[in-house]
Amino acid sequence: TQEDPFSGLAPKDLMAFDVPDLDLYHPWDLDAQHSIDLAKACEEIALEQDEIDNSEGAEVSSFQGEGLYANSNGLIAAQSSTRHSLNCSLIAKRGDDMQTAYEYTTALDANDLESPQQVGMKAALLAQQKLGAQSLTSQKCPVIFTSRLSGGLFAQLLGALGGSRQYKKSTFLLNSIDQIVIPESLSLFEQPFAKKTLGAKAFDHDGVLKREQYFVENGRVKSYVMGQYSANQLGLKTTANSGGTNNVNVTANFDGGLEAMIKAMDKGLVVTELMGQGVNATTGDYSRGALGFWVENGEIQYPVSGITIAGNLKEMLLGIEHVGTDIDHRSNLKVGSVLINQMTIAGGS
Repeated sequence: TQEDPFSGLAPKDLMAFDVPDLDLYHPWDLDAQHSIDLAKACEEIALEQDEIDNSEGAEVSSFQGEGLYANSNGLIAAQSSTRHSLNCSLIAKRGDDMQTAYEYTTALDANDLESPQQVGMKAALLAQQKLGAQSLTSQKCPVIFTSRLSGGLFAQLLGALGGSRQYKKSTFLLNSIDQIVIPESLSLFEQPFAKKTLGAKAFDHDGVLKREQYFVENGRVKSYVMGQYSANQLGLKTTANSGGTNNVNVTANFDGGLEAMIKAMDKGLVVTELMGQGVNATTGDYSRGALGFWVENGEIQYPVSGITIAGNLKEMLLGIEHVGTDIDHRSNLKVGSVLINQMTIAGGS
């Protein structure tokens, strides 16, 4: 193949010759019978709840592994980690109406997992809440993304700032250094060295030592998200993000979580689930099927399904009014619920 002038090792002085201990390795002495008992306990309490008709299954998993990187600069970097989880999927039924819901707990240390009873009860409540869903009339209104989904919005932002998307000119945030892309009350800060934290990591796929850094500070783009190859393409220095970002935190600008945000919104849509992949990474056009709840007078009125929410990511990101404190710590991207001032809702009537 033709020689690629942008390929090659990262500078030696950036390599992870001294790998910090991030307390990521917590093996779980889990045998098959214990796994079965945990899954059964999760299902049993869920099936005792009103309108829970059946289970689609409960699963227990335990992972332990070691990542190792070595190169001709004499670097041999290794990091061990674990991840354990328990999940449950249920079917709720009311007459002919059937709805499914899924809940999970995950942690580096099995001692930090929620109990099977907690997971089962949460899954049951999520399924029950979806029964009796209605569509909406087509309109424009404020939209809240719960913390379970809001990380996806900022993942789109980080993806748009990705070095490969920048040099390929396939991003809706092309040449955006120093541009305002979100409200000035918000920042995105990577904290890869946070100990015993999901998403933490000591070095990237190029063997480069990670570092704390802002990608967006006070609304303004400070850096693209780059590994060595994309940095070479752009004539910039790697940000140690070959393989992705690690433990990015989005600052909250609202004192409260979902319940308080619903009251502040007063009237609009809360989105709890998204369907389809209707996002154009180059133009920012966004259109996805959604489920959730309709809110009036600061209170949930009824569940909603059969709708599509649409907008453009540039406008959506700049239209963020609130980011809450109800962070979903199960995610690599730590962020609370998000209120966007306006999106287009296409309903069934």
